[in-house]
Amino acid sequence: MLAGMAAAPAVLQNRNTPPNILLILSDDHSAPYLGCYGAGYLKSPRIDRFAQEGMRCDRAFTAAPQCVPSRASILTGRSPVAARMGRFSSPLPADVVSAPELLRTQGYHTGVCGRYFHLNGVIKAQPHTQSVYDKYGLQTWAKRIDYMDVSPQQGTAAKLDQFIEKAPQDRPWFFWINYSDPHHVWDAGAGNVDPAKVQLPPHLPDLPGVRGDLARYCGEVERMDGFFGQAMDVLKGRGAEENTLVLFMGDNGMAFPHGKGSLYDPGMHVPLIARWPGYIRGGSTTPSLISGEDITPTFLDAAGVAAPKEMTGRSFLPLLTGAASYQPRKYIFGARIPHGNSPFTPTTRASTFDLGRCARNERWKLIYNCTPQMEYWPVDSGNGPGWQETLAAHRAGALKPEHEKAYFQRPRPVLELFDLQNDPGELNNLAGSPETAEVQRELLLALQEKMIIDFDYLPPPFAN
Repeated sequence: MLAGMAAAPAVLQNRNTPPNILLILSDDHSAPYLGCYGAGYLKSPRIDRFAQEGMRCDRAFTAAPQCVPSRASILTGRSPVAARMGRFSSPLPADVVSAPELLRTQGYHTGVCGRYFHLNGVIKAQPHTQSVYDKYGLQTWAKRIDYMDVSPQQGTAAKLDQFIEKAPQDRPWFFWINYSDPHHVWDAGAGNVDPAKVQLPPHLPDLPGVRGDLARYCGEVERMDGFFGQAMDVLKGRGAEENTLVLFMGDNGMAFPHGKGSLYDPGMHVPLIARWPGYIRGGSTTPSLISGEDITPTFLDAAGVAAPKEMTGRSFLPLLTGAASYQPRKYIFGARIPHGNSPFTPTTRASTFDLGRCARNERWKLIYNCTPQMEYWPVDSGNGPGWQETLAAHRAGALKPEHEKAYFQRPRPVLELFDLQNDPGELNNLAGSPETAEVQRELLLALQEKMIIDFDYLPPPFAN
């Protein structure tokens, strides 16, 4: 059930002017790390106010726990596997159509700014890689979009202002802002969060380094909130608030153990808030499952553009506007692909190379690990205080059994099944239990279907 929702406004059904669309992505941002999601020990007043003006989605999940495949899904309405983004930092294939291109068919003026948006290949390609890109014309984003600026997050509000200033007055626009916060490395002094007050989730050991890392991470969330507020001020100053659908979202989860690069909820469960005055009721919330695959179909729906048949995402515009026709998702799916661009070596860890898939419903999560032999190591933050203290505690035999098993069991199980209602930390694997055989089979069948229709390259979880 939705909180505070009414019937869809009649004006939505008869609208003649497509809305402007503003997509804002924070980087490596897990739920619940905003005040409006319950993290009261950090300050995010601008996003909290934004949530009061729109709908907060409490079960939004990216289609991958890493930036490149996740953003590919967000911008194409397809899984990263179906979009052929199974190798990290591949350019988005030229024949895979993206949201700005489809919106252009409706007359939209389109742009992107901020942190590198990850869909045009390696950020700083080596000469040979760049020569391959050039030889085959693989970097296509200059053709897909009208305005492109890759610069630090500090200038994003000014870029938005410039974009709106230069956009044709008789056309709607689509703009995509990318922040680098709260991506690792976490800057000391970015915010003012007390390590003693942070609330540690059950999957993280209570160690000083872990608390310090989490406090710095939350500090970057606080700083990002300020940049978000600057963008909202530009929108208001330009008189563009009323006819702009704004969607704020994390691109994937936090770079902590069990987070970024893993198929556990902290790797994929992100904040997602949408505002469109007159169409989305302020202060509303929803527990419905939403996938990163659903973002582009929703934008297209709002703009009156038909979604291509190859998109497996589904519009949640009816959910946002309170339409009775909305049918909730039963499952969301996730794909873990290789991370980064380093070659494989005998010492490569799971932080760089790991392959897996997952299926999740409202209560249960099934993870299918296809490289269980890889040594676990968190993405990006493995050399930081939190993980190094965790390693030291492991070597001293001082970790709690649940943390020891979560991070140092090797090989990892091929199948993991978690009851998220009773085990939100995803620490008690129920795969193979007779009591959960029925739900395990249900999720395996759902995952197998997803892998078949996406032409997934991994072996199926069932023989037939």
